[in-house]
Amino acid sequence: MPVRTPLLAVVSGPPATGKTTLARELAQHLGCPAIMRDEIKQGMVMNHPGHDPDGDDPLNIPALEAFFATVTLLLRAGTSVVAEAAFQDRLWSLGLEPLMKIADLRIIRCTTPALTIAQRITDRAHCDSHRAAHGDKALLADMEAGVYDPDQFVPIGLDAPTLMVDTSDGYAPGMAEIQRFLLRPDREG
Repeated sequence: MPVRTPLLAVVSGPPATGKTTLARELAQHLGCPAIMRDEIKQGMVMNHPGHDPDGDDPLNIPALEAFFATVTLLLRAGTSVVAEAAFQDRLWSLGLEPLMKIADLRIIRCTTPALTIAQRITDRAHCDSHRAAHGDKALLADMEAGVYDPDQFVPIGLDAPTLMVDTSDGYAPGMAEIQRFLLRPDREG
């Protein structure tokens, strides 16, 4: 019986574009694990009282390393994975590129207008205590000061199939089309 190369569905985009929600739904629909970089970091923060997410956050590199180690372990075991993080090109391509040798990489890039992003960040900064590790309030201040612009996000530049998904109001394209993109028959394996 032939074995198919595991799928690595990367859900990317700027903060507050709906990546985590989409990644969880995709993993449930596909029947595979979802690995979220922010959840790994939040678990680390629980063990570092007084953690300050602003500036040079000392947990960013260990969280990145744990994220890629977990994803790699699952892929090497033949497990398809939905991996969610911001995945800007300069920070993430070096970690993703080697995984293209052991997995069928598909990239989903979440988008939504800057005003929606600002509202989502505001909402979660005020009502989600587990977001304290991620500097949402500082990100809002940067947006208001014009220092951060989500439209300047640099997407993953790897040569892999990519699908843009608008998360402003549900998903466009819809979940069925997103799944077809991930599972289309031209997948290697």
